[in-house]
Amino acid sequence: MVDALPLLEARGLVKVYPGVRALDGADFTLRAGEVHALMGENGAGKSTLIKALTGALAPDAGEVRLGGRVIRPRSPVEAQRLGISTVYQEVNLAPNLSLAENLLLGRQPRRLGLIDRRAVRRRAEAIMAGLGVRADVGRPLGSLPIAVQQMAAIGRALDLDARVLVLDEPTSSLDAEETARLFGAVRSLAARGMGVVFITHFIGQVYEVCARVTVMRGGRVVAVRDAGGLPRLELVALMLGVSMEEARAIERAHARAGSSAEVALRARGLRRGRVGPIDLDLRRGGALGLAGLLGSGRTETARMIAGADRHESGRVEIDGRSVPTSPPRRAIAAGVALCPEDRKAEAIVPGLSVRENIALAVQARQGWWRPIGRRAQRNLAERFVRSLRIATPGVEKPAGELSGGNQQKVVLARWLAAEPRVLLLDEPTRGIDVGAKAEIERLVGDLCARGVAVLFISSEVEEVGRVCDRVLVLRDGRAAGELSGEGVTVAAVMRLIAGEGERA
Repeated sequence: MVDALPLLEARGLVKVYPGVRALDGADFTLRAGEVHALMGENGAGKSTLIKALTGALAPDAGEVRLGGRVIRPRSPVEAQRLGISTVYQEVNLAPNLSLAENLLLGRQPRRLGLIDRRAVRRRAEAIMAGLGVRADVGRPLGSLPIAVQQMAAIGRALDLDARVLVLDEPTSSLDAEETARLFGAVRSLAARGMGVVFITHFIGQVYEVCARVTVMRGGRVVAVRDAGGLPRLELVALMLGVSMEEARAIERAHARAGSSAEVALRARGLRRGRVGPIDLDLRRGGALGLAGLLGSGRTETARMIAGADRHESGRVEIDGRSVPTSPPRRAIAAGVALCPEDRKAEAIVPGLSVRENIALAVQARQGWWRPIGRRAQRNLAERFVRSLRIATPGVEKPAGELSGGNQQKVVLARWLAAEPRVLLLDEPTRGIDVGAKAEIERLVGDLCARGVAVLFISSEVEEVGRVCDRVLVLRDGRAAGELSGEGVTVAAVMRLIAGEGERA
């Protein structure tokens, strides 16, 4: 039975970083005996809110109450002492120590001043049995399955007398059976009166285990709803910032030219980890949108095609011929180019000039033993600065000093200079202004008109609808359905993302 009185409360939390308001007056309430989902896309403020609740950071304004008492934990350790524990996606225990040692580290039973190994083992077995897990507690934690490691982290929190348990993407590495076992333990904990905060990108899991849902967007809480009364489509609309009226009314923003029937790249059965198998066709002169929530497998799919991550099974064909795409130089040689999501970490070289950044791919394709002359590099860079309207005082300007939108254009220029046959764009408009977005969307249209096959990944459903003539929707690492032509609408994409019709 869920206690109506708040167990954990946050009121008006604010956290500001240079240029970013990560939390903007965020409120959150968790009741005893409740499993409460915290939802939102990347950058919504979920992680910052959790850090403020668990002592990992101090908010600039607002307060946190536990059991009605104001608390100000200065570290996660202090939050644990107060009764708030967090289990992260990556288990942060000691893999070289045994399961029992991890469960009781720092609190081992002693006898005559020495650690009582038998008592440690008995207590550890009792903790894991309480979670419904049978495991050899004497084995090194790192040798046990990820699911058991997750349960060990939960068991340690229980032994610390946690009143609040935060589970941050706990099922991302679990299979269906392991997830079901975890959910059974979570329900048992809630039945004992613990409050559980559940963070996930898997919508189906929210309805399976959670009583209420808090949705964040842009550092603010935009909705708090009972899970049973919140349709999946509406939850997706709240996360993406699209009203239900807009979702049902918005059609394609403009007519699409459409692709040819000629397939430039065919992927069949691509699988890596929990993503796959994925089948898709990229056609000459067409843009295939890859839609889905964060964690659905969009980026992983693009990286497998480009060879940035080796696929465990499946194949990639170009012009009907199977082509190994790993390592990435093989994909580049075959005419496949990837503009990654994280341009700062994986694409732009901030210390190099605009000229040097643009010339990189052409130089790599040509071979470093045949260097491109400085004048040729300059002519190449100046041509793309003009054609893409890159705002820079000159091609010798360090790329890291340009705006985000112009950095993105430099990355695009790099790959366009290499004349790709297939261009994979992963969130090409994220974090840039409206004008730069429009320029990049226009550029995609121009590329298609020249016969390039484009894979376009975006979290913005409306943008996918504007740019792409076909859309493949991913959900939980698998294809949920494909739309084409007049069937590509915001509402149709969102229904596939939500899995509407599977469950009320």
